[in-house]
Amino acid sequence: MTAQLIDGDATSKTIQQEIQDQVEQLRADHGIVPGLATVLVGEDPASQFYVRSKQKRCAEVGIRSFGHKLDADATQEEVEGLVAELNANPEVHGILVQLPMPRHIDEESVLAKISLGKDVDGFHPVNIGRLAMKGREPMFVPCTPAGCIELLDRYGVEIGGKEAVVLGRSNIVGLPVAMLLLHRNATITICHSRTADLPATCRRADILIAAVGRPEMVKGSWIKPGAVVIDVGINRVDDPSAKRGYRLVGDVAFEEAREIAGYITPVPGGVGPMTIAMLLNNTLTSAKRAAGLI
Repeated sequence: MTAQLIDGDATSKTIQQEIQDQVEQLRADHGIVPGLATVLVGEDPASQFYVRSKQKRCAEVGIRSFGHKLDADATQEEVEGLVAELNANPEVHGILVQLPMPRHIDEESVLAKISLGKDVDGFHPVNIGRLAMKGREPMFVPCTPAGCIELLDRYGVEIGGKEAVVLGRSNIVGLPVAMLLLHRNATITICHSRTADLPATCRRADILIAAVGRPEMVKGSWIKPGAVVIDVGINRVDDPSAKRGYRLVGDVAFEEAREIAGYITPVPGGVGPMTIAMLLNNTLTSAKRAAGLI
């Protein structure tokens, strides 16, 4: 059996078109253009690339970008002051502070200063707290976990009543995606470095979410036949035969796993494109709320 590929590239393009249509309708009916502000502190090349990618995708769907860049030696007060200005700007519907920031910046304090209604990254402590509570709804869900669930939904994967194993317990992916699965009535196991007999635990999973940041850690023998495998990892491994001297791989040994799983995401082209699609969708949602439409 060869697994069906869950194509994040194609799915994200479909979502982008849906967002573009709604953005055009919002502008035509109400004169409102959704706006996303990005805050970049320092010169980290990866962060610069991610911000450019987000700004490019905003332009593609008609969302206005407000790019703000501060020097690496910016003070805590300067960063939080900029966030306060963006909170007060009615043209800004979403604020994204690119992480990581320089070590002298208290990231948690900065994120807590973002207006709850503009926290399109979903990392405000109140939004995370609501996500962790039964019967509470966050205003926004973190984008990568939301993208994982969206892929499951768009491929018709049933979540309720299934056994889901989340490999990784980060605040960015592992914990929030586990909460989202729990809200959808899955039975959840969260694995980490001290989990006893990790392969056996993973083999119980009807849905396996790999978000541990270790290249090709999950082997084909760890996977239950027919399971759905969502690989969140993106890792560089040396490859002299590649043009750039390296290639990108996930946390799952893809070639082994695809012969066992029922569905699987590739890396690249799986979860990655969905993260920005969910960010755009959160920004559109924020603009609709500001207009009193939802």
